[in-house]
Amino acid sequence: MLIGYARVSTADQDLTMQLDALATAGCEKIFTDKASGTKVDRAGLAEALAFAREGDSLVVWKLDRLGRSMKGLVDLAADLAARKVDLRSLTDGIDTKGAAGRFFFNVMAALAVMERELILERTMAGLAAAKRAGKVGGRKPLMTPAKLDAARKLLDAGQPPKDVASAVGVSVATLYRHCPAGEREA
Repeated sequence: MLIGYARVSTADQDLTMQLDALATAGCEKIFTDKASGTKVDRAGLAEALAFAREGDSLVVWKLDRLGRSMKGLVDLAADLAARKVDLRSLTDGIDTKGAAGRFFFNVMAALAVMERELILERTMAGLAAAKRAGKVGGRKPLMTPAKLDAARKLLDAGQPPKDVASAVGVSVATLYRHCPAGEREA
């Protein structure tokens, strides 16, 4: 049985083109979602996967309808293969029912893994270069030395921590992180 799955990212987008393509391909049952491809929990996809049985094919208009990350696609394809459910993408020309389709999908997966590793290598090299140049990542601390000095003076004068935090423009948690109760005079 051919089981179709169609997805659009936002509620104002239209599924018609995908639904027509899936119907033309011969899908007997079609599941849909109107949700981002980055969302892991998509009700329509979960229903399609639960509905699929050994020997069925999950058909999508394009692979990116299943998810945004290649790792997610590879994991999904591996899960389907373990259940003996084939994966078919109409516009990408992929059908894991045949050896050529499985090979092509695995080549794409390997390229995606390599690209991810290259991105990671470039990111790490960039961070190392920035560190050698004396740059520190992240946002600037809210509690400056001047604010810390003012906060300590106010706390030592007996002001409640909530009022001190408000006066120096930080949260109570930030105040406590920089001025733990054990360090203050009783």
